[in-house]
Amino acid sequence: MTRVIEFFRQLHDTIFRLVERLTDGWFFGLFARFVFTATLYVYFLNSAKTKVGEGILGFFQVSDGAYIQIAGKAFEAAGYDSSALPLSAHIMVISGTYAEFILPLLVILGLFARIGAVGMIVFIFVQSYVDVTAHGVALGSLFSGQPGDIMAQRLLWLVPLVYIALRGAGKIALDFPLSRWWQRKMTGW
Repeated sequence: MTRVIEFFRQLHDTIFRLVERLTDGWFFGLFARFVFTATLYVYFLNSAKTKVGEGILGFFQVSDGAYIQIAGKAFEAAGYDSSALPLSAHIMVISGTYAEFILPLLVILGLFARIGAVGMIVFIFVQSYVDVTAHGVALGSLFSGQPGDIMAQRLLWLVPLVYIALRGAGKIALDFPLSRWWQRKMTGW
């Protein structure tokens, strides 16, 4: 019996050492970016498009939709007149609007991916806070058996982003050749 157990232990160790060696440095960063792209990119892109004007030039015009979604109570208090809002509200709305376009692309391309992932993590926390406090969405709770609760859902959203923030986007990302180029430049190659 001991020989059988030892055989399976060695088989297990051999297989998984090989898998680890074959995937080291490229797989998990690429997989995390794939999961983010496949599950969240279209969501954030569609959300971002509701915050700008129509057409190509409309991209450079922040719409009332952005003010309603991001600073709804302040926008309502200003009589739905964005010019009556303080500068801080404009900065928050404009940065939130364009962050929703730019940060996901940084993550997907693996270009300054850690910065993009940290930005998206902050964005998701802010978005969740606004959803709960301004839009009345129930936060829910963990371990409730309700994966649709906003808390459980957003926690799952964070998993690939936390991986990228901590470990990077991997060798199949724009960061990798950019980093190598910078190292050669700094060492005088």
